[in-house]
Amino acid sequence: MVVLKWLLIVVVAIYATVLAVLFVRQREMLFPIPPVGRTAPDAAGFPQAEEHVLTSADGEKVIVWHVPAQPGRKVVLYFPGNGDFLAGVVSRFKALTADGTGLIALSYRGYAGSTGSPSEPGLLQDAAAAYAFTREHYEAQRIVAWGFSLGSGVATAVAAEQPLAKLILEAPYTSTVDVASDMLKVVPVSLLMRDRFHSDQRITKVHVPLLIMHGAKDPGIPIRFGERLFALAQDPKRFVRFPDGGHNDLDFFGATETAKSFIDGP
Repeated sequence: MVVLKWLLIVVVAIYATVLAVLFVRQREMLFPIPPVGRTAPDAAGFPQAEEHVLTSADGEKVIVWHVPAQPGRKVVLYFPGNGDFLAGVVSRFKALTADGTGLIALSYRGYAGSTGSPSEPGLLQDAAAAYAFTREHYEAQRIVAWGFSLGSGVATAVAAEQPLAKLILEAPYTSTVDVASDMLKVVPVSLLMRDRFHSDQRITKVHVPLLIMHGAKDPGIPIRFGERLFALAQDPKRFVRFPDGGHNDLDFFGATETAKSFIDGP
């Protein structure tokens, strides 16, 4: 009995230590910032873009890349995933803007030259600054918000509060707490997680045409989360499933082409 008692104490101590580490380091895990410094568009092979530094409501300096839209074309307000940096998405940006579509892509606080440390409130303030910059240059009817992975929660929050033309969500989720709970089944994630990105609560406030794209083999955010979010969304809406798609590879299966068709459509 004494051995069992001490074994139980050890197990509980290890579990408590794991919970403490997860709680303290959760933002490092949710926001795995790539070790990439500030990169000018020219240096990234994307001279079409202009770099701008915006000031968020709490004083952080965040970078956006802007490719001006040609007359009559829409502009995409792009929110990257949690492991992305703008220079790493240049191939997609080039394909997106080749026909005159505009682009404003945000580098979140703490990422690739932007100041500060990421958090849900912080990213939403960054997004508000990026949206305000976009509205200085374009009418709301020309703006299409596009969020990938973590950025889908940011894009949904913007679309729930601000006028837009359309919304694109790629590999989205109902909430980050739902995804983390699915991954860490023995951890009380709902009690520990700070940054929850509740797209499931915000999507009902979105009243513009919606496109959701998801890979059926997505190992990071399983497609069922995208399907649940789609079920909560209002019409008009469209769900595109890529049967062989994973998480970061949807462009190999036509994601950008699908998005461009949606952007240019009615």
